[in-house]
Amino acid sequence: MRLRDCCNFHDFRQLAKRRLPGPIFNYIDGAADDETTLRRNTASFDTCDLVPNVLRGVDTVDMSVTVMGQKLAMPVYCSPTALQRLFHHQGERAVAAAAAKHGTMFGVSTLGTVSLDELRKAHSTPQVYQFYFHKDRGLNRAMMQRAKEAGVEVMMLTVDSITGGNRERDLRTGFSIPFKLTLAGMLQFAIKPMWGINYLTHEGFKLPQLDEHVDMGGGAMSISRYFTEMLDPSMNWDDVADMVREWNGQFCLKGVMSVADAKRAAEIGCTGIVLSNHGGRQLDGSRAAFDQLAEIVDAVGDRIDVMMDGGVQRGTHVLKALSLGAKAVGVGRFYLYPLAAAGQAGVEQALGLMRTEIERGMKLMGCSSIDQLSRENLRFR
Repeated sequence: MRLRDCCNFHDFRQLAKRRLPGPIFNYIDGAADDETTLRRNTASFDTCDLVPNVLRGVDTVDMSVTVMGQKLAMPVYCSPTALQRLFHHQGERAVAAAAAKHGTMFGVSTLGTVSLDELRKAHSTPQVYQFYFHKDRGLNRAMMQRAKEAGVEVMMLTVDSITGGNRERDLRTGFSIPFKLTLAGMLQFAIKPMWGINYLTHEGFKLPQLDEHVDMGGGAMSISRYFTEMLDPSMNWDDVADMVREWNGQFCLKGVMSVADAKRAAEIGCTGIVLSNHGGRQLDGSRAAFDQLAEIVDAVGDRIDVMMDGGVQRGTHVLKALSLGAKAVGVGRFYLYPLAAAGQAGVEQALGLMRTEIERGMKLMGCSSIDQLSRENLRFR
């Protein structure tokens, strides 16, 4: 299969699987424990059906949305994800450029492999900085100040990752940063030599958001040690409220799943929340974000922008989430597979296919703008 033959999420996944060494593919593809939540995330969309209207005059469709003060040309944004230059040497540069071409928002992770400063200078499209809360409060303040000076529009604090999930595929292959591969993992790299050649012939791997704080050299700290030694599991609502005040701008919590937490986020001044179980990579058995969406929108949707991610593979998934009241929908693996398969060209093609699916779906549902989508368009089984 070639890039031009890819028509959907599953095609990109297969192409990425062919091109990546097993340990790296499984890092993207895998999740925690039995991966029950990973499967449930996508299956949850099958619990309801779309109810279209006809004869509504939909010769033109406006799929733009405004979320956390940012105007997006489509209701899908690229969620921040870590380690992107492991998957393709262009990494976040490719994702940012593709998001800019489609007029949507993209995120940069604390564990990103291109600096948020570089990306902010290169693209004017809205940028999210996905932040982890560290034990070192001075480090937290310094990183937030750096993001503010770079011109980042939205601070997104991840609250569901105070410790790493039990990702057993990674344990089997020895995947970590730096690599500590098992024999089986090393064999997987040996049969995909082009990845290694590509990796070695481009700029060295680094984590520029943490370059002053985590040594990636000889005594390098692994990602698992970063989570266990630097992140603060004692983080609480008072800590977050302090961050919200200090940032004094668009501030979003990623990883909220309960009504009580959504209400608390609104009370402390957050402007957005992302319902998310981290793609099933943290707490296996966690409820799917789509299944929680309606009750959380009902509870806080008039006070705070509610978004969701997890399991989104089709334009119809996006339309179902928007019909329940989500302001926008985040995707992760949806763009990581095409990134791994073909860099910027792959991400651009994937977002273009998503845009086409959403536009087609809206026309078939009789909706010419996002605000015409409502729960009247859905029936749950």
